[in-house]
Amino acid sequence: MARILSIDYGKKRTGLAVTDPLQLIAGGLATVSTSTLFEYLTQYVAKEPVERIVIGEPKQPNGQPSENLERVKQFVNRWRKAMPQIPIEFYDERFTSVLAHQAMLEGGLHKKARQDKALVDEISATIILQDYMRSRKL
Repeated sequence: MARILSIDYGKKRTGLAVTDPLQLIAGGLATVSTSTLFEYLTQYVAKEPVERIVIGEPKQPNGQPSENLERVKQFVNRWRKAMPQIPIEFYDERFTSVLAHQAMLEGGLHKKARQDKALVDEISATIILQDYMRSRKL
């Protein structure tokens, strides 16, 4: 089996998470500069088998699109043109940052660690992936 990779796409930084090859466990992969995301992913999928990519669809709490949605759509279109063999799909990312902060608190991370936005992005990507995997098993 190949991995599933998730993306928490941000204006400056992007969090990434990935499953194990059996798609049982989701774990943080990295946080990269959004400007280098495409190149990072291209290199990653060249050395690791990836079945699909799940990207957080940014929405406001009321379900309306957020301001970041256009940037996300541009990235998705670029990916689909360059890598049509690896499908990319949207998944609702509402509240993942809040859940990431809660997980950090419950994990006992100190205040300085909780302020690490790169860590928040990676945990958010992991939450997106966990939710996606859970939704497939229903």
